[in-house]
Amino acid sequence: MSDELLSVEQASVAYGNVEAVRSVSLDVRKNEIVTIIGANGAGKTTLLNAIIGIQRLKGKLAFESRDLTRLDIEERVAAGLCLVPEHRELFGTMTVGDNLELGGFRINATEAVRTLEMVFALFPRLKERRKQLAGTLSGGEQQMLAMGRAMMGRPRLLMLDEPSLGLAPRIAADIFRIVTELRQSGVSILLVEQNARAALRIADRAFVMELGEFVLSGPASEIAADPRVSASYLGS
Repeated sequence: MSDELLSVEQASVAYGNVEAVRSVSLDVRKNEIVTIIGANGAGKTTLLNAIIGIQRLKGKLAFESRDLTRLDIEERVAAGLCLVPEHRELFGTMTVGDNLELGGFRINATEAVRTLEMVFALFPRLKERRKQLAGTLSGGEQQMLAMGRAMMGRPRLLMLDEPSLGLAPRIAADIFRIVTELRQSGVSILLVEQNARAALRIADRAFVMELGEFVLSGPASEIAADPRVSASYLGS
């Protein structure tokens, strides 16, 4: 039996006549962290948006061998996919607890309580601030809340778009540690991240994206050792 969760084959995404992603293929397996690294404007966010259904994708897209191309966003989420976008998209005038509750609207009350405890175990700070308005949290706390809200839906594949963006190094390190803990709990991760060094350190496999195409792919340790990656993305 295949351990493949997500399969993307020959995928292209266009904005009008401009092709932002061109004929890319990738897969994510169960209990795996896969990262996509690359410069701003490479097409990384566009690809994630197309996988979740925000952008139209041409090509083949399957999750656990199920064709996703004709499914809308809600159906893709129900199938087990979830995206934490770069700008987090929290409800700032609602409490931390209410944001989390919204994330679990698809599951029954008993499962929601159990899942909430799991989220609080991963993010103890959210439990401390459950009655605080989301808009008053620090950047790191908001990122934790965005990830926690996504986890309330019990995804099998969590896509993270720039989770360390704008965070202090210590807080970013906490986020990356939590990503590895999510994998250990059985959630696969597709990680888009500009902090290439940190992403390659925790990932199993990596793809390097330039101008809408994958120019390198393989085990993360091998990608990190590639001289082109070192010069362009690791500052060495």
